[in-house]
Amino acid sequence: MNTLKAEKRSMDIKAKKLRREGYVVGNVFGKKIEGSIPVKFQALELEKFLKKAHKGSQIMLDVEGTQYDALIKDVAYNPVAGRIDEIDFQALVSTEKVHSVVEVVLENHDKIAEGVLQESLEEIAYKALPADLVDEVRVDVGDMKIGDVIRVKDLPIYEDKKITIMTDPDAVVVALNAAHNAAVPEPETAETEEEPKKDE
Repeated sequence: MNTLKAEKRSMDIKAKKLRREGYVVGNVFGKKIEGSIPVKFQALELEKFLKKAHKGSQIMLDVEGTQYDALIKDVAYNPVAGRIDEIDFQALVSTEKVHSVVEVVLENHDKIAEGVLQESLEEIAYKALPADLVDEVRVDVGDMKIGDVIRVKDLPIYEDKKITIMTDPDAVVVALNAAHNAAVPEPETAETEEEPKKDE
């Protein structure tokens, strides 16, 4: 299990100031933690760490020597500034089921000879004990033919009795559709009539 080091954060210093100094702020919460523990991370170290972990990953969080079996609960990215603004963790209790997400990873795209692969779900929500948490689910799309659809209920994780899937079992994970030629004009019948404007 990957270990991430954190420092306790003084709430006297504003998050904006810490970000200017190269930190990312965060919180650790959990059933056995009163309130939450405000923490901070060196931004560069955290970015490096998140190349091998992501939302839904189970990690060991070291807060100034105190270690927590923790789940990355949320990562708030700031696309304008190109940085992580905040990250939250849930300290886990071995006997308590936790809500999490598993990342969907598609494999063998290169084996698809024709059609357009459309991924509809990048993550699947589920509930499990800490010992049964899953980081990712790999979906082999190499044998898919045009018209094929893989749904949540088709995945091995759906059959795992230790895991309760929270996402709709009939939700489409990935589909292989026929490639449409952009040069072919759409039939006129495809046009929709404008709806009458409502009185303001």
